[in-house]
Amino acid sequence: MNHELNQKLKHYFGFDSFRGQQEEIITHLLNGNDCFVLMPTGGGKSMCYQLPSLLMEGTAIVVSPLIALMKNQVDVINGISEHDGVAHCLNSSMSKTMVEQVKRDVRNGVTKLLYMAPESLVKEEYIEFLKSIKVSFFAIDEAHCISEWGHDFRPEYRRIRPVVDAVGRAPIIALTATATEKVRNDIKKSLGISDAHDFMSSFNRPNLYYEVRPKTSDVDKQIIRYIKQHPGQSGIIYCLSRKQVEDLAEVLRINDIKAAPYHAGLDTAVRNQTQDDFLMERLDVICATIAFGMGIDKHDVRFVIHYDIPKSLEGYYQETGRAGRDGGDGQCIAFYCQKDLQKLEKLMESKQPTEQEIGRHLLHEIKAYAESSICRRKVLLKYFGETYPGNCGNCDNCRNPKPSIEATDGLRVLLTAIKVMKDLYRSHTVIDFIKGRPTDELDAAGLTTNEEFGAGEGMAEKLWNPIIRQAIVEGYVVKDIETYGNLKLTAAGRKWLSNDKNGIQPQPFYVTEDNTFNDCEAEGAANGSALDEQLYAILKTLRREVARKKGVQPYIVFMESSLEQMATMYPVTLEELQNIQGVGQGKARRYGQPFIEQIKAYCEENDIIRPEEIRVRSVANKSVGKVKIISCIDRKMPLNEIADSLHLKFPELLDELESIVYSGTRVDLRYYIEEVMDEEQLDDIYGYFEEAETDSLDDAYDEFDGDYSDEDIRLVRLMYISENAN
Repeated sequence: MNHELNQKLKHYFGFDSFRGQQEEIITHLLNGNDCFVLMPTGGGKSMCYQLPSLLMEGTAIVVSPLIALMKNQVDVINGISEHDGVAHCLNSSMSKTMVEQVKRDVRNGVTKLLYMAPESLVKEEYIEFLKSIKVSFFAIDEAHCISEWGHDFRPEYRRIRPVVDAVGRAPIIALTATATEKVRNDIKKSLGISDAHDFMSSFNRPNLYYEVRPKTSDVDKQIIRYIKQHPGQSGIIYCLSRKQVEDLAEVLRINDIKAAPYHAGLDTAVRNQTQDDFLMERLDVICATIAFGMGIDKHDVRFVIHYDIPKSLEGYYQETGRAGRDGGDGQCIAFYCQKDLQKLEKLMESKQPTEQEIGRHLLHEIKAYAESSICRRKVLLKYFGETYPGNCGNCDNCRNPKPSIEATDGLRVLLTAIKVMKDLYRSHTVIDFIKGRPTDELDAAGLTTNEEFGAGEGMAEKLWNPIIRQAIVEGYVVKDIETYGNLKLTAAGRKWLSNDKNGIQPQPFYVTEDNTFNDCEAEGAANGSALDEQLYAILKTLRREVARKKGVQPYIVFMESSLEQMATMYPVTLEELQNIQGVGQGKARRYGQPFIEQIKAYCEENDIIRPEEIRVRSVANKSVGKVKIISCIDRKMPLNEIADSLHLKFPELLDELESIVYSGTRVDLRYYIEEVMDEEQLDDIYGYFEEAETDSLDDAYDEFDGDYSDEDIRLVRLMYISENAN
């Protein structure tokens, strides 16, 4: 143990001892050597370059991908010093005056740590500046950004080594929390540090609980329910799109959860304020794209939720790693459906063929992780080249295990097929061979005439992916990254086959069937099973009575979908009734009293405990243009001009208007309709909806049999619903 180094750690940071390999890494760097550091999020990577920078002559250059990361790290270092300027950053958000102040502090020897984005590092003016100072070492943080196989490839990272050579050689320390062997090799090769000493920590985070849930239409309710059950806890919810981030943050806010959105499209000042509010616990939840969380020094994040499944296991691992950095429990919940993967694949179609191949391989791995019923920790660690013995007991698959099925014969068929196919094919092609499905690829290779072709034809289709995944976990098979996932036998796999052939009883092999997931758009199980059919029938009868007394059609009182939600959520106050889709304040006051009285009496008579968590306030389905549409209508702007201004076709504008009106918002369309339609036509269609039992467009089309256009009927229906129902 280096006593002097421990004293420096205590002096600067107040810690009594180093964690893990920190002391060894720091000593290696202080001796002028290159290092490659792979350490999970929360393992203390930043200390590996922060402390050496304070002890070495000159200024350490830290290459960091995000301004948010820099800001947080700079604040931490300056916070431990008596003087300002010990740490600075240089990035595109800074004014010229600020940049000059940073340069002065560096030249005067005040600044020991200078954080730079890769885009800034490669600029000629900054290269010239760095040539004029003493650089103690280069720290490449989030080094996985160098590799196209990483989850956050940044082309500028590829240009770091030429800059280092131009500035003057100094030791290099590359750091990342997530990197497969392929990514690790890419990083070291690109930085020119192939001989660097590797410091690799275990990827296992035993305090994190992993769970994958089916992504259904009640996902917002599930998230709100979870957060309400864990009041005051800090959490991050990751979404793939900026729009989803903003929509979800708004839903959480109106349900009394202290939440805010965070993505790269927001102003820098807004992002900085949001980050500070989260760190200072003025916010409990951040809804974010992957732009948030890298390097954020908040150790008590108790949950990380993935609203959308991420694009890679590297990304998933790093993002979940932001939970439980203090060693306390962390809950990692991901929502998954196959349709989300299909959307991600669709987004790749514009990329270069090589990028598409890499992207599909990464998506295939995240699909395997989500659908597998094997211990999630075991699958995750195996992906990063680490073997986890036994089952962890701290994931959904371990806590709710599926029955094991002996598949020793299936393993024999699989290993034999891979051997016959000479390790040259991916999973789907190997399965085609095993099942005896002739394809052009197999036929061209002469494999359809091989005696092993179709050897597994009689075995269930659904078992082959689990057999392949279990064979990988147990070390009989590997996926070759260089060939985008070809299955190859390992030495253990070849030995298993050899023993089997020589009559040596092989070790039994067991699998469990994959988890199954429905399409994203399918109604959530909670929605369907929670509908109280008896109450629903009572409310339909009540609706007919109210409609008769008021002299209106039943659908004017409440729509079918509104009744279904009432029979699911059991609202018993007018305020709660307004949480029902299609029920605004006016409609609740006009028609709602007998309904909430009926629901309350029904709950009391049947001893129904209303589940508090499922009564979620919802945001009216609004696109960016909905507020503008309402504003334009208030100004009596012609609808065709509104459509043009929003770059919508007229039927698309009607879709938006139907969403607005059916969510309970009243809009005045009479000014436009009376301008474009003669009085007799308007009265005829309006009169139909006054008498109709339903607002069905199909029924209206049948009634008029082509006398009026679809657009005319839709317009008048909108006007009628708005004037009479909202």
